[in-house]
Amino acid sequence: MAMTDGGFEFGDVKRFDTFPKLLAENARRWPDAVAMREKEFGIWNAFTWAECQRRVRSMALGMHKLGLRRGEVVALIGDNRPEWIWGELAAHAMGALSLGIYQDSLGEEVTFLLNTAEARIIVAEDEEQVDKLRELIDETPSVRHIVYCDPRGIRKYDDPRLIDISMVYQLGTEVDAATPELYEQELNAGRGADVAVLCTTSGTTARPKLSMMQAGPFLDHCLAYLRRDPKQAGDNYVSVLPLPWIMEQVYAVAQALISRITVNFVETQETMMADLREIGPSFVLLAPRSWESIAADVRSRMMDASRLKQAMFALGMKLGMRALDAGRRSALAEALLFRALKDRLGFTSLKSAATGGAALGPDTFRFFLAMGVPLRQLYGQTELAGAYTLHAADDVDFDTVGTPFDNAEVRIDNPDENGVGEIVARTSGMFLGYFKNEEATRADVHDGWMRTGDAGYFKEGNGHLVVIDRIKDIATTDTGARFSPMFIENKLKFSPFIAEVVVLGHDRPYLAAMVCIRFAIVSKWAEQRRIAFTNYTNLAARADVYQLVRGEIERVNASLPVAHRIRRFLLLYKELDADDGELTRTRKVRRSVINQKYGDLIDAIYRGDDSVFVDTTITFQDGSKARIVTDLKVETIGEAPQPAQAAAQ
Repeated sequence: MAMTDGGFEFGDVKRFDTFPKLLAENARRWPDAVAMREKEFGIWNAFTWAECQRRVRSMALGMHKLGLRRGEVVALIGDNRPEWIWGELAAHAMGALSLGIYQDSLGEEVTFLLNTAEARIIVAEDEEQVDKLRELIDETPSVRHIVYCDPRGIRKYDDPRLIDISMVYQLGTEVDAATPELYEQELNAGRGADVAVLCTTSGTTARPKLSMMQAGPFLDHCLAYLRRDPKQAGDNYVSVLPLPWIMEQVYAVAQALISRITVNFVETQETMMADLREIGPSFVLLAPRSWESIAADVRSRMMDASRLKQAMFALGMKLGMRALDAGRRSALAEALLFRALKDRLGFTSLKSAATGGAALGPDTFRFFLAMGVPLRQLYGQTELAGAYTLHAADDVDFDTVGTPFDNAEVRIDNPDENGVGEIVARTSGMFLGYFKNEEATRADVHDGWMRTGDAGYFKEGNGHLVVIDRIKDIATTDTGARFSPMFIENKLKFSPFIAEVVVLGHDRPYLAAMVCIRFAIVSKWAEQRRIAFTNYTNLAARADVYQLVRGEIERVNASLPVAHRIRRFLLLYKELDADDGELTRTRKVRRSVINQKYGDLIDAIYRGDDSVFVDTTITFQDGSKARIVTDLKVETIGEAPQPAQAAAQ
């Protein structure tokens, strides 16, 4: 076994250079240690390393009996569950590749991914996913079997391609009894150089590409990550981010196998915070949207609190922020507010917390740091095995994403006079290329370096990397003022009332914004004030809500240079949705889609119109549709821009 710099005993990823090899070694040496927990019907069910190994072995041999062979692809779709990871490791044990598909992906996306990968077997969680796949089966000829994990509602189907996971286990047990040497033969035939995971990119500009991740290099990169952010056996991690995302593959799969942390699966997304509090995790990884939602929920709850509690909260936050700025902690703030708040959120036992996938606004970052949450920002790309920069525990700068790991190299290409240029990087876990897409590989990789497409610079003094925005998204007004829409958007989203926002202004005379309200909190705010409304669209159109959001924008404007302030805004009639192509599955804004889809609204803003007529139809997840006919008000902040100037654009 290998030792980290911190002295913790980690898996020897040179000898055990694939995921299932590490699993087998863990099961041999620590058979009774808890590897996973899953909450079901309110009860936490534990799975030891020996049990995980038994499940993976049986599933792998069962898939082999179903015809799975080395080099083929197994797709997995559903919520985070132990069966998801067991299915992935079972595929790797037989020399097959795994492809994770986001559980909320629409039929067109699923079809594209399955056909691109030519997937042979799909492991699906439940009836919802099976129904989706059955509708696509004629369009996905490579699929031979759909293995379902939850039989409820599925046994009514008469479809030979459907097979219960219990039957796969039974087939595997029969194969193991007949040829007990087969599993070890296939396991030992695997090499670290083999492509193990096909991981989808975020797809901010087009359809996602499939990054080919080799097992050995991926594990080596995760070991470097653990040298920066050590974990040890017995630590608890709660898996809530989608398993197809590269960072959840890092935390819940690879790092768990190497360091033997216990991975916990919540019952539902709705019970996440309650389940998280029960576990009291040592580590959490949440997307910026989740951290923003938690901060907003805290502020929302304070709206219902007594005046005394509101005063204590305000005083605690004031003392905490003042202490944070001075580089220390406030004992009084801890006693008044933070100790109880951390316990309420389940953050009391945290050794490290991370955010990644997109930038987290500095105000939200400061909120959690003041609370005492050991939050760190990470940065990376799918192609480079996820994160390769992270704050050190004693060196957190919330304006940056930290410094590179010891296995990573980062440089800035074509810097301007301020040192800002394109971030280019390489790591020991770098991908082999895009699956069946050599052209895209050649476009993104030059001389072994990955061109990230992000603009950034190294901060003087501490050498931290600062990520500004996507290069293509850095905008310039027609007066020559350069700005980062993402930076301003993140400051606005610190408001508990703003869920999403798109800042406009490229080649325009001033900045404007299209805002989506956070319905759960704004509706509570409205109810407290006896403001009548019927639905999201109706609430967003209320004059009181416009005034509420106006105040939030004015607060942010006061902290920005004059040229970067929002001059006009409107409240959208719906939330931005990944199903409509407006966001990626990791909740990044697809600006090209926004500019095209809402072009009429954007033009109306810059013509100086006071309102814009909307007649459109929106489609919900269940396929139902609703027609929306409304007049969207366009609000002006400060001195009104000249309509003649706007019309000239």
